[in-house]
Amino acid sequence: MSLYKFAKFVVSLLFYPLYRIQVIGRENIPKEGPVIICSNHISNLDPPVVGITSTRDVNFMAKGELFEKGFLRKLLININAFPVKRGMRDRNALRKGLDILNDGKTLGLFPEGTRSKSGQLGKPLAGVGFFALRSNAKIVPCAIIGPYKPLKRLQVIYGKPIDFESLRGSKISPQDAADVIMKEIGKLMK
Repeated sequence: MSLYKFAKFVVSLLFYPLYRIQVIGRENIPKEGPVIICSNHISNLDPPVVGITSTRDVNFMAKGELFEKGFLRKLLININAFPVKRGMRDRNALRKGLDILNDGKTLGLFPEGTRSKSGQLGKPLAGVGFFALRSNAKIVPCAIIGPYKPLKRLQVIYGKPIDFESLRGSKISPQDAADVIMKEIGKLMK
């Protein structure tokens, strides 16, 4: 059993009863081919929650500073995370994300790039639009709703894949594509 599968099993055992996780729309995640799961970001616990509720193994970008310590670096790499330098265009992270998608795998992104302290959706970064436009991935919006408080219900809602075929053929900018994705996440939160 890989470290990813073991971690998913252990975190599931802890998080499902602790946060009374309810998953809606899991069937909207395509079983095969490249997928980008795009979720709102309200807690540091969002990546493991998306990871355990998804039907597929998910690769996440994580802030580069987390990869500076040897042990943590090895752990993150073994649970499908890769570093991104925040606040600048990180060509290595962009290339790594596209490689994951070109291999038919799943990439998990938080379009806002940082946690929302208020729980309200913020402005998305253009990076998510870049991946959506430069790959043939299905884009699955996801909303995490509720507090991360013990025994309070936490909902994870996966929406139907966003039709990006027509957008890919147009001259839409990565920022406009990111705005389209964010709007779909917002619809799931209502």
